[in-house]
Amino acid sequence: MVNRIISKSQEFLNRKSNSILSAAVIIGISYLGSALLGLIRNHLLAARFFGGMEADLDVYFAAFVIPDTVFQLLVVGAVSAAFIPVYQEYCNKSNEAANKLANTALTSIGFFLFIFSVIIVVFARPLAGLLAHFPPEKLDLMANLIRLMSVAQILFAVSAFLTGVLQSQRRFLIPALAPLLYNVGTITGIYFLSSRYGIYSAAIGVVFGAFLHMAIQLPTAGALGYWPKINWDPHHPGVFSMLRLMPPRALALGIDQIERWVAVNLASLLAAGSISIFNFARQLYVLPISLFGVSLSQASFPTLAQEALLDDKTRFKGTLSKSILQIFFFALPASVLVLVLRVPLVRLAFGAKNFPWEATLLTGKALAFLSLAIAPQAVTNTLTRALHALKDTKTPLIIGFITMIVFVGMAYLLGFVTERDVAGITLAMSIGNLLDFILSYVAVRRKVGPLGISVRMIKMIFVSFFTGFSLWAPMRLLDQLIFDTTRTVPLITLTLVVSMVGFSVYLFFCWLFDIEELQDVLDIVKKIGNWRKILASSDEVLETTPNSI
Repeated sequence: MVNRIISKSQEFLNRKSNSILSAAVIIGISYLGSALLGLIRNHLLAARFFGGMEADLDVYFAAFVIPDTVFQLLVVGAVSAAFIPVYQEYCNKSNEAANKLANTALTSIGFFLFIFSVIIVVFARPLAGLLAHFPPEKLDLMANLIRLMSVAQILFAVSAFLTGVLQSQRRFLIPALAPLLYNVGTITGIYFLSSRYGIYSAAIGVVFGAFLHMAIQLPTAGALGYWPKINWDPHHPGVFSMLRLMPPRALALGIDQIERWVAVNLASLLAAGSISIFNFARQLYVLPISLFGVSLSQASFPTLAQEALLDDKTRFKGTLSKSILQIFFFALPASVLVLVLRVPLVRLAFGAKNFPWEATLLTGKALAFLSLAIAPQAVTNTLTRALHALKDTKTPLIIGFITMIVFVGMAYLLGFVTERDVAGITLAMSIGNLLDFILSYVAVRRKVGPLGISVRMIKMIFVSFFTGFSLWAPMRLLDQLIFDTTRTVPLITLTLVVSMVGFSVYLFFCWLFDIEELQDVLDIVKKIGNWRKILASSDEVLETTPNSI
């Protein structure tokens, strides 16, 4: 019996996802779980380090930026834009050749990451002074945190290649669980070590979480015949193919990191706690983007990469159009909900005793501006991956450069001239993200032709407007007449009741305006009793027909 249970468990964990929908469901659920754990993590940080120690928490968030920047440029740029397409080509030859490529790429990228990590460790103090405007003692603390968290990036590098291998072979469950364990590790460090090591406990938790993120993926990768090991062969043709694809993507990510550096640098000039408030608001903003946008874009990328190899782009356009519309279907009401319920959400997520009402209001204001770009940014992930699938990494670079210039100018104007607080920086970020979406959509359309989604997008936006009013009106009435929202349970009840009302209104108007994505969801609900078969073989996303605008 025990052996049978173990065997069934291994079969389930190693199950291959045969559709974008099944993969997206797995990834989406994992993102939700990871996001909830992330909220618990930041709630702990707010409770332990915000009141009277805002600067320490600001230092921690600022310190994470520097080692993470190197990781984003080298590892994420390599895996997301270069490794998966090239690895899939080698998989068509043989698994042995593909695994050799994976280890060669990991060795090459890991070598450069190690060199840069050593440089960061040595020059952590001047780098800290370059990024943030803190007193000397806080810059010393920041330098030590940078050195400690640099260790985590090495572990993340191995884990990123494991994720690339598993996702290329349609194994999404284990990579989807890895972020949950990362947050568990971080929470463990904060909870058990904060009383002894202070803010260092969070950095120790990051390292432990990175180890768990890597360790959970090793058994499944091993079962598929891949095990990470050193294989130094810089002349490998697959590595050359990756290196040709990497620079534009790495530069595009570098532009994103410049925006992040600018945001942290400007926020460090504002009141103490501004960097923490920026990160708290950004976490709530990223949640629906990850849940609906990243999950579908990540799940669709292997399919788009395969279909992009075909001369006829009909299937490619169909998959892309359906994915975009499904993201909009979920992300638009989510953005409206975040906008209307921003203050209750902030209070529920970070409302510890040490988190004052003024900080709650400012976080809510920053979140309101960010919510305007939730749906567009969620779709931009898929548009960017579509360009990568077409092996075009230069266009996202150009678009990123344009939006970076706009963001920097607007962040300075709004952060220090108009708003004069961190909310001005988040408004600038939303403006840049909206521009990013528009330019990315135009670029994809020029490459493959009309996607046939304009009318359906307009209908969803129109329905979302009614949803916003259906959220705002009952929230105001229930808050003033029924619920005492100074207490936690009534606040939770208010949020749930209002969300259900808004959700019901959204579904009603989707039915009234005959929005096709609603029928896709209803079809899944009707088959819920046969959920295992659906997740294993569903093709709702893949059955598409070409449309024209």
